[in-house]
Amino acid sequence: MNAISDIAIVGAALAGATAAKTLRDEGYDGRIHLFGAERHAPYIRPPLSKGYLAGSDDRASIDVLDASWYLDNNVDLHLGTRVSDLDPSGSVTTDDGTRYRFDRALLATGSTPRRLPIPGADLDGVVSLRTVDDSDRLRDTLQRGGRRIVLIGSGWIGMEVAATARTLGNEVTILERDPVPLAAALGDELGRFFARLHAEHDVRIRTSVAVESIVGENGHATGVRLADGETFPADLVVIGVGAVPLIELAERAGLDTGDGVLVDASLRTSAPAVFAAGDIAGAVHPLIDRRIRSEHWANAIDGGTTAARAMLGRPVTHDAIPYFYTDQFDLGMEYAGFAPLTRDAELVYRGDPASGEFIAFWLREGRVVAGMNVNIWDVNDDIKALVRSGEVVSLDALRDPNVPLDSLAASTSAR
Repeated sequence: MNAISDIAIVGAALAGATAAKTLRDEGYDGRIHLFGAERHAPYIRPPLSKGYLAGSDDRASIDVLDASWYLDNNVDLHLGTRVSDLDPSGSVTTDDGTRYRFDRALLATGSTPRRLPIPGADLDGVVSLRTVDDSDRLRDTLQRGGRRIVLIGSGWIGMEVAATARTLGNEVTILERDPVPLAAALGDELGRFFARLHAEHDVRIRTSVAVESIVGENGHATGVRLADGETFPADLVVIGVGAVPLIELAERAGLDTGDGVLVDASLRTSAPAVFAAGDIAGAVHPLIDRRIRSEHWANAIDGGTTAARAMLGRPVTHDAIPYFYTDQFDLGMEYAGFAPLTRDAELVYRGDPASGEFIAFWLREGRVVAGMNVNIWDVNDDIKALVRSGEVVSLDALRDPNVPLDSLAASTSAR
């Protein structure tokens, strides 16, 4: 540990802050530089479209660590600071030309909302949701109620914002180019389940549509026009068509990139002293021998922890089961598993989806590759255990609510 005296972490969000804390928890007492482009100390993003947006979570509740932690633990927190260049041999340079040396560096630069290249996208009243400032602006409008909100895109962010906006008393319309919302993540059957949930709460969803432009008056958005000429009036337009990983710094540094920054199982990049974690890291998962990249908060925590230990020379592997959650209206859901393996997989239910309380499992060749618990709690660890086991399971036992999942997970792991 004495050979490492300076560590630079580029990206002051959940992965970067988790890495900084892990370094200190592991006994590293050298210098830590934590660079963040935003002027806010690291915070957690999922509540920005859920509780924080709705006003039920206060500002302090989304901070990764207390503000005093960075000072108390001698972490040099550089907020409002962009790193413009990375020299893999041992330095980063910020926009003002200041150069900082490192023995190890972690890239945790995250993602940015995908832009929608249509006329009117730059009008006032057109927003995306990524930062706490974005959420604050949205909240100021949504909490007044009675506004016409049009969302372009029905991914997780779009559906969560729609649910929050409708709960706050706004008129909500979702426009989606695909036939079924969330189908890319969950498949058509469960995508339709979420579509029905929103319809039951008077959210209007138009699918298989092409958005042509955002129209406005006096520089402010007033509606969204489809390719067929139909226009939906709007007081606020929210664009949620996905995110793209911020890998430009890695590309300029000559690191291997593709869908993200390519890393090994310990999250080391093609440059031996540089690691990557969070949204940008594309790692081969040892359980499926396939490269995956996850933009969910659990991956930021797991990746930040793994990268920190790897930077200190610990023998670690990034092998956590991917996990995320959503809250929409009175529905709470947790998902664990490998989404790329669910394409054309067999879908098995424990419980009746019509009841609003059930578990869905995706199976390939009799093995659980992913599971989703809806309004049923304290089972996600058992779902992860089933996924991790890689064993063939009994479909009858999987469907039977009288068979405890923990016993099923234990029986597979004991084989």
